Amino acid sequence: MKILTSHEHQAPAEGDTRHVALANDADALQLPLEGVERIDLHFPQFTDGRAFSQAYLLRRRRGFTGDLRATGDVLIDQLVQMHRTGFSSAVLRPDVDASAAQRQFERFSRYYQADAVQTAPIFAAQP
Repeated sequence: MKILTSHEHQAPAEGDTRHVALANDADALQLPLEGVERIDLHFPQFTDGRAFSQAYLLRRRRGFTGDLRATGDVLIDQLVQMHRTGFSSAVLRPDVDASAAQRQFERFSRYYQADAVQTAPIFAAQP
């Protein structure tokens, strides 16, 4: 997962059809994906997890292969789950240290359950 600081992120411009910001309450299954390279999914506060569901639907059910970017109230302890649900990049809040965020991915090397990245559970892996 690519970790971005707030200074490195630029929101989609008005009328830009390659980069789209999907509203938190929008239906991800209805978004036209033709020509879309990046979709920004917003976390208005850390307790609102609708963007997790949107990311998973876009990756697994819609087959979106472009950049899914987490924006808003992104906390480092949510980054691993963001990656597992399909996010490929995340924009950190200005008060979050990027090196501390990257260390979250060093804590666990494998997961028992399947997810948007590892589509089969670990017990289904070939020896």
